[in-house]
Amino acid sequence: MIKTMIRTLTTAALFAATANLALAQSAEPARPYLKHDVTVTSNVVRIGDLIENAGIVANIPIFRAPDLGTTGTVPVETVIAAVRPHALVGFDTGGVADVVVTRAAREIPVTDIEQTLARAIAGRFNVGAAADIKVYFDRDPRTIQVDTSATGDIQVGRLSYDSRTGRFDTTLEVPTGAGQRGMLRLTGRAFATVEIVMVSRTVERGAVLKAADLVVERRPRSDISRDAITGLDQAVGQAARNTLRPGQAIRSADLTKPEIVLRNEMVMLVFETPGLTLTMRGKALGSGAEGDTVSVLNEQSKRTVQGVVAGPGQVVVISGAPRLAANIPAAADNGQ
Repeated sequence: MIKTMIRTLTTAALFAATANLALAQSAEPARPYLKHDVTVTSNVVRIGDLIENAGIVANIPIFRAPDLGTTGTVPVETVIAAVRPHALVGFDTGGVADVVVTRAAREIPVTDIEQTLARAIAGRFNVGAAADIKVYFDRDPRTIQVDTSATGDIQVGRLSYDSRTGRFDTTLEVPTGAGQRGMLRLTGRAFATVEIVMVSRTVERGAVLKAADLVVERRPRSDISRDAITGLDQAVGQAARNTLRPGQAIRSADLTKPEIVLRNEMVMLVFETPGLTLTMRGKALGSGAEGDTVSVLNEQSKRTVQGVVAGPGQVVVISGAPRLAANIPAAADNGQ
């Protein structure tokens, strides 16, 4: 009985010792180790940003962070030297030579600046719809990087605009951080624009325009004549009245219907009268587009007639005078 109790107490003591050892091991803090790629949101880099499991020294700043939206590297030796005064030694570096540090940022693209300014000019100076206003800066601004805590959009503060020259001078308010805004001055020109059609290559006189020959660009509205072609559908299928060159706006006067009957071309001459249609060959004595009137030499009678161009190589001569069949006598005179 006594021996049994001794064995039981011994076993219980062994279990207790094992449990205490496991508890002690679980309570042991995890070993610090160096991170290899870090993103920070503030203007300083802290120990905890670079070293995982840094403990009570994690919030101590040791480096200045890169500029907003940029990335830099820090040699591992520099990190070790910076944390040594804070009694953090023996951390695992993972065998790397440098740590990559990125400063997080929110981007405000140049397109946002252009659209904000175009809306302000359209609203304050009534020069046209904002979507039609093209902004040109004297010095192209870069994409603006602001702190991730920055909220809100760019706002236009002071703005002067000359509608005659298109010159503007403005100061923009830019969100830079939580509750903070900065100022950005910009100058340049802004114009109300219109879409115009131009050729993408030189097109010779008489050539018929195809969609592949044309491009659409925006130009200042004040530089464009009222008869400028503004839609592809107005130009496709039309013929060049004169040689067209790239960079020049196409005007209505530059286009004409394509000639589908050419001078000295053999055509199908169609005579139409009520109840009767005759066809024969003829020689066009002039060129014409669909709907034009041209002269045609009747090859059979050697007489010249005029007809309307109805299609490629086809001219129609219409006569309204009725023709009587040879075997039907003319109506008797009522006076006889």
